[in-house]
Amino acid sequence: MINLEEQVAIITGGSRGIGAASALMFAKAGADIVFTYLANDFAAKQVVDGVSSLGRKCIAIKANVAKPKTAARIVEKTLQKFGQIDILLNNAGIWTYGEIGKISEETWKETMEVNLDGTFYMINAVIPHMKKRRYGRIINMSSTAAQRGEAFHSHYAASKGAIISLTKSLASELGGYNININSVAPGWVDTDMSSETLRNHKLIEEVLKGIPLGRVATSEDIAGTVLFLASDFARHITGEVLNVNGGSVLVG
Repeated sequence: MINLEEQVAIITGGSRGIGAASALMFAKAGADIVFTYLANDFAAKQVVDGVSSLGRKCIAIKANVAKPKTAARIVEKTLQKFGQIDILLNNAGIWTYGEIGKISEETWKETMEVNLDGTFYMINAVIPHMKKRRYGRIINMSSTAAQRGEAFHSHYAASKGAIISLTKSLASELGGYNININSVAPGWVDTDMSSETLRNHKLIEEVLKGIPLGRVATSEDIAGTVLFLASDFARHITGEVLNVNGGSVLVG
C-alpha cells in the first residue's frame, strides 16, 4: 500500500488529463495537493472537489508556469498554506504541429517555454526548500517522442528530450540531499491534448498497430506510474526514464 500521508504535492497542469488523475491518486494515498491550471475554472473546481471528497486539502492556482516569476509564487503559496513540499510533478505541457521549414519562431518558443522552461523554473524554485529538508521527489513528464523523435513535432520532441537530460543531470547533483528525480515517458495517452487524433478512425487504427498491448493508455495508467515514483517503493530509483507506452517504443 502506497502511503503519502502528511506529504504535500505540487502538480503543474493539474486540472485535466494526467495531472488531474495524478492529483486524485496522490490524494487517495493521503497527500494534500496544490495544482496549477491555465484557463478552465470549471475543470479546476472539479479536481478540487474530487480531492476534498477524499478528505485531503487542495489548492488550485491559476498560473502560467512558462513565466519566470510564476514558480516562486506557487512555491511561496504552497509553503504558506502547508509549510512543506514533498513532491513536485512537472506535468504542464503542449503538443502542436510544426513542419520544419514552415514552423514559426513563435510556435518553437512557446513549446520550449511551456514544456522545458516551466519545468526548469519549478525545479529551481522548489529545490532550496527540499535541500533544507533533505527530502524530495520530483517527477518530470517526458515522452516517447524524446526517445525516437517525431516527424512534424520536432519542437515537441526537442523539449521533451531536454527534460530527460535535465532529469539525469539533476539526479547526480541532488542525490546527496535525498532528492530523487525521475522522468515518465508516455506514448499515446487518451487526453484532451491528443483527442483530435485519437478520434480519427483511420489514424487510431495506425496508432494501435504500433502498440503491442493493443490499446491507448488512459490518464490513470500514467498517474499510477507517477504515484509509484513518488512513493517509498521507488526510493532507490533516480535519474531514470520510466516508459509507459504499451510496448510501442522498446527502450530502457
